[in-house]
Amino acid sequence: MRETTVEFYSEGTRVAGILRTPEGDGPYAGIVQGPGWLGLKDAKLYLPYHEALTAAGFAVLIFDYRGFGDSDGDRGTLSPAMQLQDLVNAVTFLQTLDDIDDTRIGVFGSGGTGGGNAVLLSAHDDRIRCAVSQVPVADGTDWLKRMRREYEWYEYLDRLDQDRRRRVTTGEGELIHPREDIMVPTPERRQTSVKSDVDGKIPTEIPLSAAYAVMAYKPIDVAHRARNLMVIAVEDDATTPTDHAVALYEAAPEPKQLILQRQTTHYAAYGQHGDVVIPRIVDWFTTHLGPRSVESHTASGITTIKEQP
Repeated sequence: MRETTVEFYSEGTRVAGILRTPEGDGPYAGIVQGPGWLGLKDAKLYLPYHEALTAAGFAVLIFDYRGFGDSDGDRGTLSPAMQLQDLVNAVTFLQTLDDIDDTRIGVFGSGGTGGGNAVLLSAHDDRIRCAVSQVPVADGTDWLKRMRREYEWYEYLDRLDQDRRRRVTTGEGELIHPREDIMVPTPERRQTSVKSDVDGKIPTEIPLSAAYAVMAYKPIDVAHRARNLMVIAVEDDATTPTDHAVALYEAAPEPKQLILQRQTTHYAAYGQHGDVVIPRIVDWFTTHLGPRSVESHTASGITTIKEQP
């Protein structure tokens, strides 16, 4: 696997990425990936996936969203809508590269909004031929609510309302840690070291009002437009609810596939079941990003030639 540091611009802001390609010559089918919730491009967690994908002949572009990691942008901004813009622009960047087949592009996303973003990109961008969404969030409001006990949820909504009033009367709002006051870490998250290589590099102060953008996050609303979608879930997932993944799968059109991992947990599954799940991911991309076939049909003296996806 070859690795190249790249950069492109998203809505005028410089975005830093890593392009991982096979050892052989292109052109390659391309896969774009935005990191998961509060993730970064250089997380070691993603390497086994990229090694398998490049070994199968795919190029993978992973990048830091604006405001994160090595990308420019406001460190206090956490906006799924901006992340979708970054993903769309990353697809365009892939299409500018000589060794990428710009007709064969897919998306991979893992972890909360990472998985949800794969669904959003597939639904919004016709250039995406297939998508893999791993342990996704389908509805941001439901996600934040289910992290809290009932009374805590209503206290949280009141806190958001008071902050909104403060911002319009004073120009200042509450600053919070995104991992503590938007997403609430599970005991497993506090104990795991699976993301320890990037945990210390994420923004530690963002406006509490960023919760509104997460609450407006609804991949489920557009899942019916996602094409060739594979969804990967963990049974009884305490971090990204299993029924979110199932709902996305059920809403998507055929062809689609759901992989349900049992007897594991959200973070343990990456290593525990990777030897089974990763080859399934590679097979999905191989099936749906393969070369287009050409069909010829003649009727009434007229020959029609068209590409088959």
